[in-house]
Amino acid sequence: MKDRTKVIWEKVKDYVIIAFGLMIYALAWNVFIFPNGVTGGGATGISAIVMYATQGMLSPGWEQFFENIGMYSQQGGVPITVTYLLLNIVFLLITMHALGREFIIRTLYGAVVVSLWFWIPFRDLYNAHIGVFPTFDPFMSVIMGGVLIGIGMGICFSRQGSSGGTDILVKFINKHHKIPVGKAMLFIDTVIIISGGFLPGKGLESITYGLIMLLVISYTIDMYLNGLRQSVQFFIFSNHYEEIAETITVNAHRGVTLLDGKGWYTKKNIQVITVLTRRSESTAIFRIVRDIDPEALISQASVMGV
Repeated sequence: MKDRTKVIWEKVKDYVIIAFGLMIYALAWNVFIFPNGVTGGGATGISAIVMYATQGMLSPGWEQFFENIGMYSQQGGVPITVTYLLLNIVFLLITMHALGREFIIRTLYGAVVVSLWFWIPFRDLYNAHIGVFPTFDPFMSVIMGGVLIGIGMGICFSRQGSSGGTDILVKFINKHHKIPVGKAMLFIDTVIIISGGFLPGKGLESITYGLIMLLVISYTIDMYLNGLRQSVQFFIFSNHYEEIAETITVNAHRGVTLLDGKGWYTKKNIQVITVLTRRSESTAIFRIVRDIDPEALISQASVMGV
């Protein structure tokens, strides 16, 4: 019973953290990207293209309807929330038979949550309760928006979440054609960004901003995810290896492996302590070794994929 409760709690925690990451994602788009007319990648980029392309085309009745329910729309274009949700429904219907149940559930959850976050007028709320939101030039908006979008997606991906959209198509393509996920996503996003440059009033400048944002997002996601996973490996050489190994196991709660070694200069057999831990915990390992044997030799190296 306890194990089942723990599993349920972990899933609930995952979904809450995914929702938080997607809130940052939607906030960045609403506050920094959409107001500057920049087109990004993914389903959000397609939704932005639809909104920009339909500006002034909605009937006064529909425009008033969307305004009354608070959906974000720029100059009367089709709101992002509507297009985003419809795209995800279509993508899921096309690929549902080929993707796993857990992926479908998490993707559907992510699509609905993002759509709801897009519904919230973050900029208007700021103006109403805090003050006038500062104005940034397009380049700074793209940088700040790209960093926040990358952080939001990194939080989401770290919990095996998905914002939906073209992630669904990329997953489907990878499963059937073995095309690397990164390359497929980069190709699709680039095509979307370039397509947005052909809209009236857009052009090379808009494409450039979109590509810069894509690079910033990709770099930020990698930095976030690699920072979470980054570990360090210690090799510790000491005559007090037993005491050090025991203290690390008990106090630092890290596994320790002893390797047989031989000092070539002294020709003496030695025990080498090997420890893998998070980078943030490396100070504790150094402190333990220093307290027991100040003359111990310690080697630390960064490792990936632990």
